Amino acid sequence: MQKITPFLWFDRNAEEAANFYVSVFKDAPGARGESKIGRTTRYGKEGFEVHKMPEGTVMVIDFMLAGDNFAAINGGPVFTFNAGISFVINCESQEEVDYFWNKLTESGDPKAQQCGWLKDRFGLSWQVVPTALPKLLADKDKAKAGRVMNAMLQMKKIDIKKLEEA
Repeated sequence: MQKITPFLWFDRNAEEAANFYVSVFKDAPGARGESKIGRTTRYGKEGFEVHKMPEGTVMVIDFMLAGDNFAAINGGPVFTFNAGISFVINCESQEEVDYFWNKLTESGDPKAQQCGWLKDRFGLSWQVVPTALPKLLADKDKAKAGRVMNAMLQMKKIDIKKLEEA
C-alpha cells in the first residue's frame, strides 16, 4: 500500500474529475501501471446541515493513475487549487508529451501554460516534462545547458527536438 496518497478537494465535481483523469492515464501511450476508479462513498441525509450536499452525492472517490493512488472529495467551495501544488508527468517521448498536453489542456486555462506547466479544466496544475529535459539542463557544457534553458523558456508545451537542437 502506498504510504502517502494525494487528496484533492473539489467543490462538487470530484467524480467527474476522477473519471476524466482515469480516462487520460488509462489510454496514455506507454501507460505504466493501472488506472481505475476505486471505492466511492456518498453523502447520506445525515449531516446535511453541515455539508449541504444532496443525499447520494459522491463524498470521497478513490482512484488510481498509472499505479499511484489518489483520492478526491466533494467538500464544497471552501478550498480551490493553486499552482503551489502540481503533479509532474515524466514522459519518455514527444508522443507522450503531446498526448498528455493535448488531453489536459482541453478546456483548461491557456494563460497558465508555460515551460511545460498547464492548468486543467478543474484548476489542477500539471507539469508535462520529457525525461530528456533535466538531462539536457544538467549538461556539463554550461553554454549548452544555458541554450536549452533559453529554448525551454520560450515554450508552452515542451518540444524535445528543439531542446536537443539548442
